Amino acid sequence: MNDMEMQMGRDLGLLLPEITVLLTAVAALVAEMLRKPLASLGLALLGLLIATVLTIPLLGSQTTVFMGTYRIDTLGVWAKLILLPLAALIIVLVRPEIKNTGREGTVYSLLVFTTVGALVLASAGDTMFVVLGLLLSSLGSFGLVGYPRTNRATEAALKYFVYGSVTEAVMIFGLTFWFGATGSTAFADLPRLSTQPFAAGAGLVGILIGLGYKASIAPFHFWAPDAYDGAPLAVAAFLSTVPKIGAIFALAQVFSSLAPSALNWPVVVALLAVFSMTYGNLAALSQSNLVRLLAYSSIAQAGYFLLGVVALGKSGLALQSLVVFAAAYAAMNLGAFAVVARTGREIKDFTGLGRTSPWSGAAMVIFLLSLVGVPPLAGFAGKLLLFGAALDAGLGWLALIAILNSVLSLAVYLRIIVPMYQPPATSPSSHLAPARLQWVGLVWAIALVLTAGMGLAVQLFLSQVV
Repeated sequence: MNDMEMQMGRDLGLLLPEITVLLTAVAALVAEMLRKPLASLGLALLGLLIATVLTIPLLGSQTTVFMGTYRIDTLGVWAKLILLPLAALIIVLVRPEIKNTGREGTVYSLLVFTTVGALVLASAGDTMFVVLGLLLSSLGSFGLVGYPRTNRATEAALKYFVYGSVTEAVMIFGLTFWFGATGSTAFADLPRLSTQPFAAGAGLVGILIGLGYKASIAPFHFWAPDAYDGAPLAVAAFLSTVPKIGAIFALAQVFSSLAPSALNWPVVVALLAVFSMTYGNLAALSQSNLVRLLAYSSIAQAGYFLLGVVALGKSGLALQSLVVFAAAYAAMNLGAFAVVARTGREIKDFTGLGRTSPWSGAAMVIFLLSLVGVPPLAGFAGKLLLFGAALDAGLGWLALIAILNSVLSLAVYLRIIVPMYQPPATSPSSHLAPARLQWVGLVWAIALVLTAGMGLAVQLFLSQVV
């Protein structure tokens, strides 16, 4: 066996989780073509579980494959450990909404295909992988939003498609400047941009627009409220977590290689963080539709993520804060959407929930307080690390604005919590059958354990993030 064959074997071995997820998506699609949606569901869940197990041995790896273009590092490995179980839980959550519909298995397959795109984004070491990951995660998302065949879903999918197509085209155009200036598409060659500020700036604008759209960072967020509201609730939960985390990690991969001297990108990213946090929270204050409120909440949460990105290279907490907050955000946001799936899309539907369904009400309170950052929940641990990273990076003003926005977000979530413990005007009834409620209950119960558990065991979690 020659050196090239040995290298190829090594690379494929390190890519076993991604290969498994890709094969899972194909198998789920084949099962749907054979009109066996239950088999499609089982294959999707089994494949994601196997891929998660295959990822565990990669913890602590710091290497690359395919000549440095794809990274097997802290961000890439933890993206798999967070996103693969998350995708499996979302598949369980979507089951009650789409059971016995005409293309049920297609949804499971698309969710897995889109997850592949998010994994590619999180591990990208080359601009071509950013483009590929963004296309994979976008194409599947467009189809998922338009799945219900309602006017609202069709309009949302069309807006999402047009906006996504334009932003991705702008990103690709901007990235051509980086290629022209460095003669390479690899992130490892981005330091060459330090003497070419115009090319560095053009590429920076492109990458922020392309990945900012996918992460729903303001002002690239316009698609999000309509898409979340038009899609099935589980799909909204998916869009608010899986592609978002993949895009944030992709930004981190880019900026860990781009020298600040090429362009003062930390200031640009910090300003985006401030705008996204503040706009998201202020816009959420006026929403009566809970799905749209959570959409604006996710825009604000994207701003918090950027605190970790802007601290890269300046703080040892940067990577840890991104991973911990990503895991916390995945659990608490999924849990909140699961309770919405059980209760209803409007804030008025939550009136009296804490009285009539104490466990669901208590779970929702915990998810919302975790989104605020109240100790000892997972959201508090993640935000504390993000604030610490910003302070380490010498950005105390950014940490202060983030703290003030956390206080503002409490007003947002109290608009949901307060009615939950008021007397209900009418006897509430779920729109889901009792048997299907069990699936939703399973998801929010797991999310609740993770939200509380990660907050209490954050030190143990941090010891695994290196």
